[in-house]
Amino acid sequence: MEILQVLWTEGPQTVRQVHEIVAPRRGVGYTTVLKLLQNMADKHLVSREESSRSHVYAAAVGEEAIKRGLIAELVDRVFDGSAANLVMQALEAKRATPQELQEIRALLDEVGRDTK
Repeated sequence: MEILQVLWTEGPQTVRQVHEIVAPRRGVGYTTVLKLLQNMADKHLVSREESSRSHVYAAAVGEEAIKRGLIAELVDRVFDGSAANLVMQALEAKRATPQELQEIRALLDEVGRDTK
């Protein structure tokens, strides 16, 4: 996820560029970043431009699509398919700001209208 976050934020990057951003946070080596990017390319999460000596990687999947997929998997695996349980646990684990609560209420109202 951290590598994808770099590619979403910074745009297409070489392995070295990704490594320079990720290594100070994670303490990973260049070859680890390279292998992760190669695996991600095999899974079609990133694309690889091979026209120059240094391959340039770009996110091949949008941030929202990845997050939705991860959340759906989390809800299924951890919360027995209950989105309500996920939301309640999230709000108990970390208190939402008044602004966030207002946004959540607005989203709930919108979703409620869509189901009628």
